[in-house]
Amino acid sequence: MLRDIQRGTPQVQAITQVVDHIAPDILFLQGVDYDADLLGLTALRDHFATQGIIYPHLFALPPNTGLPTDVDLNGDGIRHRAADAQGYGKFRGAGGMALLSKWPITLQRDFTTLLWKEMPDAQLPSLNGAPFPSQEAQDIQRLSSTGHWVVTVTAPDGPISLLLFAAGPPVFDGPEDRNGLRNADEIRLWAQFLDGKLGPLPDTPLVLLGGANLDPTYGEGRHAAIHALLTHPRLQDPLATAGPTVDWRDPTPGDLRVDYLLPSRDITVSKAGVFWPKPPAPLSERLSVNGTIASRHHIVWADIQF
Repeated sequence: MLRDIQRGTPQVQAITQVVDHIAPDILFLQGVDYDADLLGLTALRDHFATQGIIYPHLFALPPNTGLPTDVDLNGDGIRHRAADAQGYGKFRGAGGMALLSKWPITLQRDFTTLLWKEMPDAQLPSLNGAPFPSQEAQDIQRLSSTGHWVVTVTAPDGPISLLLFAAGPPVFDGPEDRNGLRNADEIRLWAQFLDGKLGPLPDTPLVLLGGANLDPTYGEGRHAAIHALLTHPRLQDPLATAGPTVDWRDPTPGDLRVDYLLPSRDITVSKAGVFWPKPPAPLSERLSVNGTIASRHHIVWADIQF
């Protein structure tokens, strides 16, 4: 990733143009490889700066993606493969999360190391009455596919807390529905947090941001989990009618809403949307599956006051 950023590959150029067009004060990205010195993220930040988008503050933590274990975590009888990492990944740090901000960032809570079985009311997979894939696996399996963070950004008008995550897909498993159950619990973690089951809540306005990998209606997965979050009494959904956020036309299931931005109800949202211009609108070619693509996922954004 660092090499591609430094070379300014077409995808990097496309991402930069999209970010330049939206020009967010706070930008949360998923699928950004993590390295301990944040060299990749710093290079990406510097690439944005060439277009005048300046982010003095960067934040990333080691994700669960690619974190090796010595256990068969997916039940295929083989160990030490990408699916046997705490979160799917061919190398440690693959496809992590990153936050870029014009204002200082402070970590408040990190649930990335929380064991799945230790989450209140965890829905662990079983097959024929036995823990799947094994009790040994469930004893070490973390809940987060990538990570769950609570950070505070100190903006000019005061602090705001961000609940950040990137859940794994609810597919690519078997009749035990391991991935479907895990995806649902990754989403349910935030509902439990907002209900005070995981400790005190921040005394600031907050915004939940992330990729849930789950549409409220279409595609596979346990839709009740995302419905509960979208209708949580502490949150509002300014993008309820904005449409899909990801282009999964090839292969199926098609265009789905899987990326979310949910402010707390004490925040005023003046505008919100999904940046998905259609031809011949400017930058539409940068989002085309058949051309240079920034990402299959499209930026969800909101202008807020608090």
